[in-house]
Amino acid sequence: MTTPPSRPSPPPGRRRRVLRAVGNSWLLRHCGPHLLPRLDRCFHRWTRGRWMPSRLLVPVLILHTTRRDGTTCRTPLLAGRTAPDTFIVMATNFGRPRHPAWSWHLLREPHARVHWRGRSWPVRARLLSPEEQREARDEILAAMPCFDDYARRSGRDIRVFVLRPTSLHVSAPGRHLN
Repeated sequence: MTTPPSRPSPPPGRRRRVLRAVGNSWLLRHCGPHLLPRLDRCFHRWTRGRWMPSRLLVPVLILHTTRRDGTTCRTPLLAGRTAPDTFIVMATNFGRPRHPAWSWHLLREPHARVHWRGRSWPVRARLLSPEEQREARDEILAAMPCFDDYARRSGRDIRVFVLRPTSLHVSAPGRHLN
């Protein structure tokens, strides 16, 4: 069985410029925070975690965090992959002035669960220090080219977390673990 020829990916500089332009567009900044998470959660549920609309442009995972009242919060997040099963996530909140709720959840309870392309596993979140953020700058900008624009627009220090697996147990594809 032969594999179909793949479309060549755009050069990294061109991809970065396109993603930065999309990320800074008025439409995404104003409609995206309300529309994209809902669409991503719906398609994630319908496809059993295998696809979300945001993945057409960027890698997206679902982060399961625990609220103060003990209930689970499922949040689609743009994520950079730093190693197998390890991710870096940025709490940009589309450049808005407030930190997103999921980042407060992780500060309070760093144990969470990641759902990535049909698989799910437990992770522990660690907030990067400003020095560590400077060291991880290339990874951050590779995942989110508009990071600096969002940081400037928000007027706050953007929280950046590394999500590392806490065990070797990974659920079977299509299984949703809370």
